[in-house]
This record gives sequence, structure tokens and C-alpha cells, in this order.
Amino acid sequence: MKIEGEGRLLRIFIGESDRWKGAPLHQAIVRRAREHGLAGATVLRGMEGFGAHSRVHTAKILRLSADLPIVIEIVDRPEQIDAFLPVLDEMVSEGLMTVETVRIIAYRHGREERLRGPG
Repeated sequence: MKIEGEGRLLRIFIGESDRWKGAPLHQAIVRRAREHGLAGATVLRGMEGFGAHSRVHTAKILRLSADLPIVIEIVDRPEQIDAFLPVLDEMVSEGLMTVETVRIIAYRHGREERLRGPG
């Protein structure tokens, strides 16, 4: 798959302890994104943050938090992201979701490039 040009960046801000149907929410979102054929998803675990409840979550050694901030980033074509938003609406009961227009410079599957060779 090769994607270039206008795209959308979807960011989902949730807590590490959030769950959906018994599984960690971030894992469930990544699985659903894959099932929906999205280009890819990355889960980032934050060291510290706070959200709507203004409660600080931190990874400090003296106070280990089981609910660190999680950000899931998904970049794909606008129509793919838009089609996935209703799925997330069902899954995310607390959190923040943002969408930005981005310019995709390159998204290539490395194996395809190696098989074709130069030129």
C-alpha cells in the first residue's frame, strides 16, 4: 500500500486502565483499526498527564500509577478516518479525540519496495 497527499491524523487520548469488553481499550482500538483496514496505529504511553477530572497521573517511582495517559495515533486517508469515527464513538466513553488534516509525505510498505528493486 502506498499513501501520499492529504490525510487525517486521528489522536485518541485515554487512560491506561480504560477497558472495552474486558480488554484494555487501547488494544481493542488497535485491533478494530486493523479490522477496518486502516493504514496503521501507534500507541504512546505518557509519563504524566491529567484530563477532564484534573487528577494527575504520573509514572514517578514513589507513586506508581496504574492509569497513565495513553495516546493512540492513526493516520490514513480522510474517508478511512471518517468511517472509523462511529466505531470509536461506541468504544470510548471517557477521553478526548482530535482530528487534524496532515500532508502524508510517504507511507510505503518496505517489503514491496525491496521486491521491486531500484528504478
